[in-house]
Amino acid sequence: MLRATAPGGRAHWKRTNHAGRAAGPYAGPASALAAAPTTGRTRPAAGFAVLAAGPCGAYDDVAGAGDGRRGSRARLSAPHGGEVTGGAVELFGISAAGLAAGALLRERPLDKVLAGVVVAGAAHFVDLVDVRPDRAAGAVLVCGVPGLAQRGSAAGLSAAATGAAGAVPPDDVRERAMLGDTGAHALGAALGTAIALGNGWAGLVAHAVAVVTAAAHGERVSAWARSLV
Repeated sequence: MLRATAPGGRAHWKRTNHAGRAAGPYAGPASALAAAPTTGRTRPAAGFAVLAAGPCGAYDDVAGAGDGRRGSRARLSAPHGGEVTGGAVELFGISAAGLAAGALLRERPLDKVLAGVVVAGAAHFVDLVDVRPDRAAGAVLVCGVPGLAQRGSAAGLSAAATGAAGAVPPDDVRERAMLGDTGAHALGAALGTAIALGNGWAGLVAHAVAVVTAAAHGERVSAWARSLV
């Protein structure tokens, strides 16, 4: 539908993928719209995280148009002369949304902070690996499937995240469309909420350390994702 009724015209959505082929970011909004209602029905805070992460990524898709900066270090150094870059909007906007969602998902103060780091960090991690077709969706599926064995809301959020990732349009695989930052961040936020709700203190610490480390070494993480078969 977006391909046929692209807001602003198709030229506004024209992008090229890693191979230099034309591939508009149509799959991103579709994935975000698929993930938000299902996560929101399970936990409103999770739906909020997805709804915040998607538009922050969309800003970079439209305004930033993919400036190539990956990882928190690169994005923190991006603004020059007061310019608000797409990467900065992603970094600060999604971090704030993640902390807000974490505060609503958990009860103890420290758990709230750790959960917020996990939600925001997972969104950034999935964006880091979105360097080739199906890398982002594959990461969400691999990391989210174990959560399906849990009970209650944690299982529901895992199902929402993996379901949205599994429904990524075939055009992404065929390199006719791509998730862009919109879809990658939305799917990552959905995954993060499932992890944040489904783990105890030790699990939250381990996941928080993992996503912060990934963000600090964003270029290496992206290079690793490119090297996968």
